[in-house]
Amino acid sequence: MKLELQRSKVKNIAWGEKTALLPDGTLEINKEELLAAAADPEHFKTLSADLARPGESVRICPVKDAIQPRYKTEGAGQEFPGMVSGVDTVGSGKTFVLDGAAVITCGRIVGFQEGIVDMSGEGAKYTPFSKTMNAVLVFEPADGLEAHEYEKACRLAGFRAALYIAEAAWKAGAKVDETELYDLPPFSESMKAFPELPKVAYIYMLQTQGLLHDTYVYGVDAKKILPTLIHPNETMDGAIVSGNCVSACDKNSTFVHQNNPVIRSLYERHGKDINFIGVIITNENVTLMDKQRSSSYAVKLASMLGVDGVVISEEGFGNPDADLIMNCRKAEQAGIRTVLITDEYAGRDGASQSLADATKEADAVVTAGNANMIVVLPPMDKLIGFADYTDVIAGGFDGSLRADGSIEVELQAITGATCELGFNPLSAKTW
Repeated sequence: MKLELQRSKVKNIAWGEKTALLPDGTLEINKEELLAAAADPEHFKTLSADLARPGESVRICPVKDAIQPRYKTEGAGQEFPGMVSGVDTVGSGKTFVLDGAAVITCGRIVGFQEGIVDMSGEGAKYTPFSKTMNAVLVFEPADGLEAHEYEKACRLAGFRAALYIAEAAWKAGAKVDETELYDLPPFSESMKAFPELPKVAYIYMLQTQGLLHDTYVYGVDAKKILPTLIHPNETMDGAIVSGNCVSACDKNSTFVHQNNPVIRSLYERHGKDINFIGVIITNENVTLMDKQRSSSYAVKLASMLGVDGVVISEEGFGNPDADLIMNCRKAEQAGIRTVLITDEYAGRDGASQSLADATKEADAVVTAGNANMIVVLPPMDKLIGFADYTDVIAGGFDGSLRADGSIEVELQAITGATCELGFNPLSAKTW
């Protein structure tokens, strides 16, 4: 499968008469058409849209998802298959990308498990979405709507909006600034091409604990699947999307799935110091039997591929730590070396055990940061969304929202702050 990403750089965002990417890099959006694309009168009592730019004194809260506008210009299928398009296999052909833009969905869904995005100040240091030009959709549910129905309506509205923006900009003649080609040959060809390089696969753990803790693959709730193979290119066309409302810091938003940095890094090293064999997706379960089944099945697939090592990434914390450790232990016992990517809940002083489970085989672990670290977010001049959930949001507490509008919270409350795919601004230094 060969996929060419056609990237256009977005340098500003504004409302305009026509949705188009102007020569100076300004993404103009027709507000009425955007709202029409996202509209769902049966499920939304109100629907509004706003814009947020890097450096502005703007707070977006509570954030549900972030989505990158993309549109397939050539090849089978369309973005977000099984959600707002058919279920043809994606990941080949050409895909137009509005690089530097995002659609942010915002609304009270669960309340304590949505997040905060600050476009400036201390909070902006910790979220990747303070650097994007954001079109923000703000929802309020129709009376009597169940939370799971509301989540689905918000999820689909965000995908429709992102697809509308990208398609309209492409058809208005957006200039492509750069192209990237992603081409991973079949296993048999890879084995012949790089026989001397270690064979590496990626075990991609998806949040699937249910009760609004869901991830979807081609429209299928991933808690219903057995671990399976997926081509890395498929992720770039929205085959995997977020439907969950877990803690904001380590939620893999749809934008992150579209731009998975683990996949990009493995691609970059393919043929140089590793032989990137492919991606195994697996779920995070709540019962011991399901955890055992999925971990055994994922490692079996890796063994059948004959890999020497796997990278394993987690989504969430606590209960999913058991899945992470099971995957690690079973892979190591099968003779497959592992590297884990996770974040930590080590207490505000960093002195507590970082994960809910452990094993001696987990001797190569990459951390995305301590989600319990406390930060104070200064007041913002403008709020997009609702402030009334701040005291109960995961990472917040009674009194988090201060009288002057500042907020004292753990990193846990900031969208993407400790993303376990490494799609976050935190880094480590050695000295």
